[in-house]
Amino acid sequence: MESYNSFSEYYDGLMEDARYPERCEYFSELCRRFCHEPKKTLDLACGTGSLTLLLRQSGVDVFGADGSSEMLCEAMSKSLDAGENILFICQQMQELELGENIDTCVCTLDSLNHLTDEADVQRTFDGVSRYMNAGGLFVFDVNTVYKHREILANNAFVLENDRVFCVWQNFLREDDIVDIALDFFEEQDGVYYRSSEDFSERAYSEDVLRQMLSRAGFSVLAVYGDLSFEAPREDEQRIIFVTKKD
Repeated sequence: MESYNSFSEYYDGLMEDARYPERCEYFSELCRRFCHEPKKTLDLACGTGSLTLLLRQSGVDVFGADGSSEMLCEAMSKSLDAGENILFICQQMQELELGENIDTCVCTLDSLNHLTDEADVQRTFDGVSRYMNAGGLFVFDVNTVYKHREILANNAFVLENDRVFCVWQNFLREDDIVDIALDFFEEQDGVYYRSSEDFSERAYSEDVLRQMLSRAGFSVLAVYGDLSFEAPREDEQRIIFVTKKD
């Protein structure tokens, strides 16, 4: 699992389509539909804490965990600027160690896809299960096999805002793993400075994820298309699992 350096600095500006307010409201609606009170909630792989902060501001007793200290520095600064004192812990998701049990866990924006070893995904599910109270809700999303094969594949993309220009290159290999190379170019006083980031993501089939969840003691309540309450389409790029601790 990689730690982000350059990406943490530019992440929020380049992820404007993450739709955090919609994801916060979607999570609240999921809880209502499944008659679940969030109580103590973990935002797993919270990144720069955008969703964590929105959940706190909506009244959820939430804390965040992420394996990147750089991402967490951004998260802590953001929460303090907003007048919120949110606990953030630096832990890889497959090595979860908590000081208390949780009632709810959310893990969003394809964070689990960053685990390219199936055993690490199982360890993550096992860890969430270990600290989750019976009847707790575990909600997460993943990029689909379709997205890896047809959208990311061996394609390149360009992301740009007023601060930075980013070239995103993908390289598809076996087991639906995509190696991703990011090059950032930031202008300062007429000179462009380049920094780079490399990581990989792997897509897992719904069946494989269901098997791992079952082994960890979770029942799958629903699988939806991204930010919807409908079954995923064949060309769905991201799917959402709603699971319950047995």
